[in-house]
Amino acid sequence: MPEAHKRSYRHPKYKTAFRVKNWREYEQSLCARGDITLWITPEAIDAWRAPMTGKRGAQPVYSDLAIETAIALRLLFHLPLRQTEGFLGSVLKLMGLALPCPDHTTLSRRNATVAIRRQVERAPQVPIDVIVDSTGLKVCGQGEWHSQKHREKKVKRWKKLHIGVDDQGQIVASTVTESHVQNPSQVPALLDQIDEEIERFIGDGIYDQGPVYAAVEAHSPGAQVTIPPRKVAAPSPTVATSPTQRDQHIVAIERDGMFAWKRTSGYYAQSHAENAFARYKRTFGGHMRAKRDDAQELEAAIACELLNRMRELGYAQNSCKKLQA
Repeated sequence: MPEAHKRSYRHPKYKTAFRVKNWREYEQSLCARGDITLWITPEAIDAWRAPMTGKRGAQPVYSDLAIETAIALRLLFHLPLRQTEGFLGSVLKLMGLALPCPDHTTLSRRNATVAIRRQVERAPQVPIDVIVDSTGLKVCGQGEWHSQKHREKKVKRWKKLHIGVDDQGQIVASTVTESHVQNPSQVPALLDQIDEEIERFIGDGIYDQGPVYAAVEAHSPGAQVTIPPRKVAAPSPTVATSPTQRDQHIVAIERDGMFAWKRTSGYYAQSHAENAFARYKRTFGGHMRAKRDDAQELEAAIACELLNRMRELGYAQNSCKKLQA
């Protein structure tokens, strides 16, 4: 339907029917996500206590693994720090492990110094597609119902979570910034977290800037960049002799239209990032528990790692077709 975005009052001529092809496996994976069976590997037991630093003064008691485990339980079960201490202590006691439990003061102090390495299982040396986007997470302020009921005008504080997702829905990069930070400025920081070669980079119109194209080219020369140009975008002076990727997008949109370009260019894979945000907020909520900036960065990284582990248990494989309305 031409110019469908200008005819919102019309109903589409068809509706899309989605069908889960692997329903049995997907249903089992959903049940497995609620399994509270906990275990600690012998390697984790050996690495629970921090090694000696060889320096003078007090030595650390808990390793980064112990702190990361406690914070992961806190995020997953929505616990304050003191309840996290009690929950982890009771788990260690029930398992009969003579391991020390980090107290809430230690968790508050160490939750900004743990080094997290994101592990995503995939075939080695395989180029990936990266889809980037951002969303807001509330740091402080009342809920929407309270604010609307009492017509509060207090300033709410938000943080912006930037993520990079591959074509399988796995989060391969993340960073947290203030709400006023623009999305394109965080592309180099996201790409620095990705070791694999990038075959295609996808982002919405806000990423239509020259530095974004340059950052992708510096990371993976020859990578395809799929970003919709702005409405006022104009081709470069060299469009006739050596057109850039952006020039090719502009010409294709002028020739076929925006909707046709989105279908042929694969831009609709942008939905992987939106799905990741929906899973994040549905699982951990739309706010951040940590108050310090460095602790918020760690909290988001651990939450993204937990989402990856859940997705590895199984996910829905959909097939869609058009049905006449």
